[in-house]
Amino acid sequence: MVSTRKIRHLIAMAKWQWILVSVLSVFTVLAIGGGLALRSYTAKSLDPHFYDDTIDGFEAEDRANPPLPGTVLFTGSSSVRLWSSLAQDMAPLRVVNRGFGGAHMAHVALNAKRLTVPYAPSAIVVYAGDNDLSEGTGKTAQTVIDDFQTFLDVVRSELADVPVYFIAIKPSVLRWEQWPEMNAANAKIKAVAEADPMLHYLDIATPMLASNDPGTSPVPNSDLFRLDGLHLSEQGYSVWTQVIRPILEAHHGEN
Repeated sequence: MVSTRKIRHLIAMAKWQWILVSVLSVFTVLAIGGGLALRSYTAKSLDPHFYDDTIDGFEAEDRANPPLPGTVLFTGSSSVRLWSSLAQDMAPLRVVNRGFGGAHMAHVALNAKRLTVPYAPSAIVVYAGDNDLSEGTGKTAQTVIDDFQTFLDVVRSELADVPVYFIAIKPSVLRWEQWPEMNAANAKIKAVAEADPMLHYLDIATPMLASNDPGTSPVPNSDLFRLDGLHLSEQGYSVWTQVIRPILEAHHGEN
């Protein structure tokens, strides 16, 4: 005869198994739904005019609060947009943040004039290329390079004396499989910068890589990312600040 205690134990175990199965089912549905949503967003974001409303919003904001000339302009994708401590991290330099999440280098290039000329900046800092080379876009390192050159051409035609700083495409946990192509784009742009006194390469990639064990290849330091393994944590932005601010201060400390 099965004791009452045994029956209660079996019932409790069954409840926990049901809860576990339910939780796993929810996570599975969310993962599938999130994956489909991400693929849908990736496909839509390939439209060159996908961010027109965002740029319109920047212009409306600038009409309401005209920016001071001579600031250091940061633009690019979500790694710039989410840099909420940018002004504090770059102080005493004056900066303006015009990052827009999900942007490809092509979007930055298409809107180069609208994103740069109105600010009469002392310098332009760009971060893009990360989303371009994410899974499913069909783009290559050469695509990023060509689009960046288009951006440079527009800037040079409008702001010939303003230097441009390219923040290296970051190695991330989420997109580690795409890192070889990203690193190829970095290497090419770095080589171009070495021959162009008005273009500077900001290497944030090297300090973001860490070796877990001696003799192993470096991998992205997970502490530098949020839970999604893509966007930077507070520690990640601290690394970027340590690389970027001294270089900008050396060239634009009087702005």
